[in-house]
Amino acid sequence: MLIRDRLLEAATKVFACTGYRGATTRRIAEAAGVNEVTLFRHFGSKDALINQALGCAGDRNLSHLPAHPRDPVAELTRWSAERFRNMYESRQLIRKVMGELAEHPEIASVVAKACPSDDFSELSEYVSHLRPLRSTHRGDVQAASRMLMGVLFAEAMYRDTMPELFHESVDDAIGDYVRVFLRSVGVEPRLQKAAAAGD
Repeated sequence: MLIRDRLLEAATKVFACTGYRGATTRRIAEAAGVNEVTLFRHFGSKDALINQALGCAGDRNLSHLPAHPRDPVAELTRWSAERFRNMYESRQLIRKVMGELAEHPEIASVVAKACPSDDFSELSEYVSHLRPLRSTHRGDVQAASRMLMGVLFAEAMYRDTMPELFHESVDDAIGDYVRVFLRSVGVEPRLQKAAAAGD
C-alpha cells in the first residue's frame, strides 16, 4: 500500500476512535508506520489530511437498482441490505463525525456520503418504474423513500447499542422494511408476488 493511502487509512481509524482533537499528527503517523515529517510532506497539515481521509471514507462501490423492476421485493431487499451493511461497517466513524459536527461542520459530508442523496434519487426513480404494479398512485413516494433510508440508517447506527429495539435478525428486519415500503407506495403484497412469478 502506498504511504499516502496508509496515512489516509490511519487518519480515518484514529479519527473514528479519538475524534478530531485526539487524532494528532503523531498518532496518525504512528498508526501508518511513518514519521510526522512524511505526513506533512504528503498532506501539509492535519486539517488537509483529516478532510481528505474523511472524504475518502465515504467512497462506496455499491450496486444499483435495475432500470426495469422485475422482482421488487428481492431487488429492494438486496439494495437495502447493501446500504445497511455499508453504514454499519462505518458506524463508529459516522457516530464520531456526528458528535463533532457542532465544532467541525465541514466534516458533515461524511454522514452525507454514508446515506447520500444519490441513493434517495435512485430509490424514487425506481418506484416511478413500478407504476404497472401499483394498485394506486396515491402515497407520497418521497416521504416513503426518506422513511426507508432513515430506518436503514437508524438500524445501522443503533442495532449494537440498543439491542432491545431489535428483536429480529437484520435480514428479517430489512425484509419487513421493504414490504412496508412497497405497500406504502401502492405495491400490494399480491402484486409483489405476481411480479416475481411473472419472470
